[in-house]
Amino acid sequence: MNPEPVDGERLQKVLAQRGFGSRRVCEELIEQGRVTVNGEPAQLGRRVDVQRDAVAVDGVAVGVRPDLVYYLLHKPYNVITTVKDTHDRVTVVELVPSEPRVFPVGRLDLDSEGLIILTNDGELTHHLTHPSFGVEKEYLVHVRCGPDGVPETALNKLRRGVELDDGITSPAKVGQVQPGVLRIVIHEGRHRQVRRMCDAVGHEVNRLVRTRIGTLVDATLKPGEWRLLTTQEVRSLAVR
Repeated sequence: MNPEPVDGERLQKVLAQRGFGSRRVCEELIEQGRVTVNGEPAQLGRRVDVQRDAVAVDGVAVGVRPDLVYYLLHKPYNVITTVKDTHDRVTVVELVPSEPRVFPVGRLDLDSEGLIILTNDGELTHHLTHPSFGVEKEYLVHVRCGPDGVPETALNKLRRGVELDDGITSPAKVGQVQPGVLRIVIHEGRHRQVRRMCDAVGHEVNRLVRTRIGTLVDATLKPGEWRLLTTQEVRSLAVR
């Protein structure tokens, strides 16, 4: 058991700073046994080391380090999802503040667009990218097809899972918004997965836009624009 820090910050103060309500409301959360520190129920008056202690409310981890940041970026076409690029192409990290240093969560292909999170929170990154947590990603996908759209037989193949060179995909949620425009929801993150899925059923992708990550949506962000996530948004993404 780690000793309680003598000179740490009061837990209710930390929770209030992270948007859980007034200090009195946060004290009530602690008194109700809904807050843990390092896996153990917290007591009122507990002090925490924000650089070291793991705090959770109702079992959901709370990022209490003051240097943690969370950006939501609308990645434009022809921007690469990496920290550095040997070919001198524009990267996603160049579109957000340079300090503190952040990393993209997962990836979007060079020729894909849409929402991507950049953060320095390693725990949340693991939660959002590891397939065992099943975090959904939703895409609007424009494909080549006839005037009547993609036939139901192809849609059903995508829903059941299709054979790729790295194995069969998990079942996907697939709908046709209008002829040739599909809404596809997956929880895996293989390389160019949605494009390869569509190719596998005979419909090449013309345009792909990620519109949702877990609970997170934002139709107001234009390509190249970013904003900070709210505390509530971060907490909702961390729910297991």
